[in-house]
Amino acid sequence: MTILNNTISQNRDNISRTVSYAAFFKRNPEIRWAMLASLVSRNAGYSMCDLKGDWLPRFLSKDTRKHLFHTYERANWLIFQDAYPQLLLYEYSKEKGAPLFDLLDNFYVSTFMKKEWHRFWIERDIKRICTSLIINEQHVIENPVIKNSFYNKRIFSGVPFLLQDYMHFSTVLFPVLSGDVYGISVHGFKTVKNRIETGKMLYTILFESRWSEEIIRFSDAVTHTGSRHDFEKYVYPKKMRETPLLRMVYPIVHHHRKSTKDWYRKGMNTEVFYHPVKKIQKPCLTDWYKQKQRQIKIGILLKEWIQNR
Repeated sequence: MTILNNTISQNRDNISRTVSYAAFFKRNPEIRWAMLASLVSRNAGYSMCDLKGDWLPRFLSKDTRKHLFHTYERANWLIFQDAYPQLLLYEYSKEKGAPLFDLLDNFYVSTFMKKEWHRFWIERDIKRICTSLIINEQHVIENPVIKNSFYNKRIFSGVPFLLQDYMHFSTVLFPVLSGDVYGISVHGFKTVKNRIETGKMLYTILFESRWSEEIIRFSDAVTHTGSRHDFEKYVYPKKMRETPLLRMVYPIVHHHRKSTKDWYRKGMNTEVFYHPVKKIQKPCLTDWYKQKQRQIKIGILLKEWIQNR
């Protein structure tokens, strides 16, 4: 019951999720997925706050912004609701000195992850358990969000190209205190394989690159508020805040998990998802980010100029 209560209380909003993942990683640094999830959650917060910022409301209708917020919120809530009980059960297993992963059935966790946790307990393959959690999370949101008819029609099929670029659906940014930004931008957000590859590449930057310590240092040093200003104040030292604090503009959303059907089917070839990722050419996105921000603002101003002529 404690696991369920802890999960519900920490799954309140984007801020509590981000903080909980990072705190878990500090206690259990071998579960690297938790740090990756915290940083990806930060990015979701930035995108949510953009919808209430100085620029996007000038470009998007209130309805579209509401639907976009709920898309981010729903996906992130579902992932946390599924993953956090796994993390806590692993922590309890460490305390007891024995694997308790058969209890994952009580939290509707996939048989795929049950098998992977048992394997990790024996083999201690840190990279594999992280990849397994990436594979799982992307399958968890596949039907309820990505393939859901409502989100598909209102968001993934209807959002203008300019907005898709702005919202960085397939871009995750890892800022550092020096003002640089690392990450990747990958096309094809709607396919589960591409999203898994994105997660694996982000793992490479976060844990297998020379920027690892700097990225984690930023997370430790900078309190997550949801506002893009959390890191833009380092990218542009004199820039004024353009997006609000998340908890100042969004209420708590109450979710329900309708389907608890296991995404994993016996005989599914999941090993294909463990193949090594291709080399990332330019993970430093600082110049790209600055250019992208300029392009979007010019696009919005141009649209307003044409409308007002």
